Amino acid sequence: MRILVTGGAGFIGSHLIDRLMAQGQEVICLDNFYTGTKQNIVKWLGHPQFELVRHDVTEPIRLEVDQVYHLACPASPVHYQFNPVKTIKTNVMGTLYMLGLAKRVGARFLLASTSEVYGDPDVHPQPEEYRGNVNCIGSRACYDEGKRVAETLAFEYHREHHTDIRVARIFNTYGPRMLENDGRVVSNFIVQALQGNPLTVYGDGSQTRSFCFVSDLVEGLIRLMNGDFIGPVNLGNQGEYTILELAQKIQGYINPHAELIYKPLPEDDPKQRQPDITRAKTYLNWEPTIPLDDGLKTTIADFQARVTGT
Repeated sequence: MRILVTGGAGFIGSHLIDRLMAQGQEVICLDNFYTGTKQNIVKWLGHPQFELVRHDVTEPIRLEVDQVYHLACPASPVHYQFNPVKTIKTNVMGTLYMLGLAKRVGARFLLASTSEVYGDPDVHPQPEEYRGNVNCIGSRACYDEGKRVAETLAFEYHREHHTDIRVARIFNTYGPRMLENDGRVVSNFIVQALQGNPLTVYGDGSQTRSFCFVSDLVEGLIRLMNGDFIGPVNLGNQGEYTILELAQKIQGYINPHAELIYKPLPEDDPKQRQPDITRAKTYLNWEPTIPLDDGLKTTIADFQARVTGT
């Protein structure tokens, strides 16, 4: 098949491309390199079944493909809040153009949505039926509301034009190739510990997250794309950890003497985040297999090579 991956030079996108190339697919990677990097896909440059197109999804493009994995959008607050209007445009215009492309060529379209559509949830864990608690004028809304509109667009294209869609709601994902400066909790703690700096915990560290290793997530995306279930479907790890527990794990692996410092919780930062993955188990026969400790060791080794050169 000929498969388009938008945001393919990014953290998740590049791991997805590795899997698709290993399957013998023909892959087109579309990226504007805002948060993606050529280093992530360098091994495929020059491969006869791989094509790299430098392009911004907020501009239309004509391509002939069988499937579209639409991952293009900065996914960490540091990056999506740097240029919030651009983030909204990426989610709305980018999704609109990619749905238009899928409709025109009859391709199946998978939207990489997010657990952020649930906002700061008052239902725990979060099932797909939950409609969320999002502050539509808050500093995170450019991403949260942008993804909610992207989901609306996907379902309207499905209803009105019979476009073949799939919608994944991705929960916290980690692994090799995360950006060192992306501001996400796993990369923050690892980089701080490797550089001998104190680990910054926001709030009292009691807020919870669930961490899914990137290879597990990619497996879920591929199963969703190639199955019959439209979604939306939560893809994430059900293991729930407090931010303080995560900090202490990483501290223990890298620098047990590292100091922990506490700072105020950012606006609208969710207090609890854990996926209900009943749908993924039922319709995709999918659940994560990589324990947090194993995934962290692999991720730390990757960061060590990049940050300290060892």
